[in-house]
Amino acid sequence: MVFDSRLQTPDSRLNSRRVVIVGGGISGLAAAHRLIEYNKRAAQPFEILLFEAGSRLGGTIHTHKRDGFLLEGGPDSFISEKPEGVELAKRVGLDGDLIETNDAHRRSFVVRNGRLRPTPEGFQLLAPSRLWPFVTSDIFSWPGKARIALDLVLPRRAGVNGTDDESLAEFVRRRLGQEALERMAQPMVGGIYTADPERLSLRATMPRFLEMERESRSLILAMWRAGRKQSAHLARGTSGARYSLFLSFKEGMQTLTDRLAARMPDGTVRLQTKVGSISFDAASKSWQVHVSGQETVNANAVCLALPAYRAANLLRSLDASLAAELDAIEYASTATVNLAYRRAEIPHPLDGFGFVVPFIERRATLACTFSSVKFAGRAPESHVLLRAFVGGALQPEMFALDEEAMTRAVGDDLRDLLGIERPPLFAHVEKWPKSMAQYHLGHVERVERIRRRLLDFPTLQLAGNAYGGAGIPDCIRSGEAAAEHLANRES
Repeated sequence: MVFDSRLQTPDSRLNSRRVVIVGGGISGLAAAHRLIEYNKRAAQPFEILLFEAGSRLGGTIHTHKRDGFLLEGGPDSFISEKPEGVELAKRVGLDGDLIETNDAHRRSFVVRNGRLRPTPEGFQLLAPSRLWPFVTSDIFSWPGKARIALDLVLPRRAGVNGTDDESLAEFVRRRLGQEALERMAQPMVGGIYTADPERLSLRATMPRFLEMERESRSLILAMWRAGRKQSAHLARGTSGARYSLFLSFKEGMQTLTDRLAARMPDGTVRLQTKVGSISFDAASKSWQVHVSGQETVNANAVCLALPAYRAANLLRSLDASLAAELDAIEYASTATVNLAYRRAEIPHPLDGFGFVVPFIERRATLACTFSSVKFAGRAPESHVLLRAFVGGALQPEMFALDEEAMTRAVGDDLRDLLGIERPPLFAHVEKWPKSMAQYHLGHVERVERIRRRLLDFPTLQLAGNAYGGAGIPDCIRSGEAAAEHLANRES
């Protein structure tokens, strides 16, 4: 699988068609795997080379095992509503390894005034789909609930159409009020995008809410109608989703990237190989990939499965305008803190999958997953695994803490919120600097400008979480789409 010896001279292997993929995270692995699938039916297969600057494949997907605990350093699951993750798992023979969230305690909490309050049943990110759980919730004050209910009578924004955009904060304030933004929308969306809602583009992240306003005027009415339709389908015996919303693997998320890596043919992957620049020869229509050790590799096509700012560095001398657009995509840094406890040391019943913390609560922790409640096999009997998130766009100073200080700050929050007085059996911190692309206002238009710039280089593709979605299925779709484009271009 891993190519350890030096590559041959630039032109010595171009009798076959060569695609170089830069970046060995899930996007790059998905791109390489899609080309491998294409090669099985191609008359003239591609030679695939994947360069990864680090010492391992998988990017932020990183699973550890320690003392009977299964720790996720990066994402712990992916959503089943976007099919790319499930479909890839099936194609590589891992459908039997998929696990759903536990049936019990399928709810979450929101912190208000130092206490965990259950999220109202049927509350979907921004608005309620059921009346009574919302009315009886103590997350919102009565004035806050009354302001949310005004959504039922407020008109649409004048001139709203499919191309309009506004920030998440502006949208929620306009439809549901400031309290809904502070107490629910910001922490819920912050847990997904680790973003500042004042800058987050609703059109780039959750366009369905803009569509709800355009089509139904009221978000609450749109939610209620969608809920009635779902209930009617179930009453008629129509099968619902096969899987729960969140899925993982029995042995952790790295199961997927390990399986993809294992399917790479010998000589495909080269670790600890940093690409310094790339150039294009218009006469031969070939790429020169300049890697560490003053080595140059020729290729027919290139896929940069990298953060946008790293892709910009490689493309700056080739197309300054393209590089500038990529540089303009900002990133936030996040960290995960896994903490192991004996169950008897946690007074809280842990009767949910975890909690999110509104920024106005001024805590070190963005969110915390009760990992061993959410998924089976994450902790030994009579033990619990918790996983906290720190940093993000709103709290960069927390990400800057060293591991000891970060663990101590999270521990203080868990003492206040869950009643945990004893230190953890162990803590494991993983930091991911500049890992979360920020979909700010104008993101959709910026991605379209990037796409148009790439038309000048039809054998160059970009993949990753910076363009069309930040989740695992989005990254898989991005990598596979890049591979398919290059395969069709070179067919």
